[in-house]
Amino acid sequence: MSTAARAAAPLTAGSTSTDSLEPTHPGHGPRSSPLSRVTFVVLLVLLTAVFVGPLLWMFLTSFKTPDGATAIPPQLFPNPATADGYRPLLDTSSQTPVIRWFVNSLLAGVANSVIVTATAALAAYALARLDFPGKRLIFGLTIATLFVPGFVFLIPNYLIVNSLGWLDTLWAVILPSAGGAFGVFFLRQFFSSLPMELEEAAEIDGANRWQTFFRIVLPLSKPGISTLLVLSFLTNYNDFLWPVFVLFSPGTLTLPAGLSILQGAFTINYPVVMAGAAIASVPAIVLFILAQRNIVEGVARSGLKG
Repeated sequence: MSTAARAAAPLTAGSTSTDSLEPTHPGHGPRSSPLSRVTFVVLLVLLTAVFVGPLLWMFLTSFKTPDGATAIPPQLFPNPATADGYRPLLDTSSQTPVIRWFVNSLLAGVANSVIVTATAALAAYALARLDFPGKRLIFGLTIATLFVPGFVFLIPNYLIVNSLGWLDTLWAVILPSAGGAFGVFFLRQFFSSLPMELEEAAEIDGANRWQTFFRIVLPLSKPGISTLLVLSFLTNYNDFLWPVFVLFSPGTLTLPAGLSILQGAFTINYPVVMAGAAIASVPAIVLFILAQRNIVEGVARSGLKG
């Protein structure tokens, strides 16, 4: 190697290492300009407004009068502000017991999410770690059900629920969706990302398969388990079509199905409807705020992308 090449080699290596140490910013390349930073912040603000705007409008409309809710041009803030929209919803003796619907939705959502997560975790671990004949075929058939439209199962599920005597009960909205394929696929991806060496070390220490699953795999899978719990709860809590088919009496309705009763045949009391929607949105917002870190980590480690 020539003297010039030898002298240039350290310089090239140094420049490379110096470039690699340049600070970077999330969403920007090295040495991002102030204009790109401002643009990034503006886009975030606009995106936030797109999602928060409808929620804010719903909440403000729930405190308006019926005339104020339909005023032209639209009024942003209620004038005068009134809570009359919430009063019919708190009357448990009426034909629209919203609080009862709210409790029914919470019970059904919690029970369904727990059952979905428990069954999906067992099936996903078997498909991720165990070797048995027909494993790939079973997994392929499970994934294939994700491509079948949900309304195809309405009549078969209705006949099953009817034969079991569960019509017009909360069991009808808890159990039929307890064996969904999405949870199995989601947790299988998550379990597959865990280091196999941890389970092998547990087996060397004398742990059987159940002990490894409950003491090693599940504690390491809290982000994935939390994410599936939240997604299952929100899916059941927001479901409208199936409860309309299987729930009939006002006392057994869930919140999405019950809120449709608040709309009249010819006129709509928008403050009452928005008040019901505001009550319905509280659990979803609180749940997401509490579990957002686990949701992000669970989706990232499972390999799913939106």
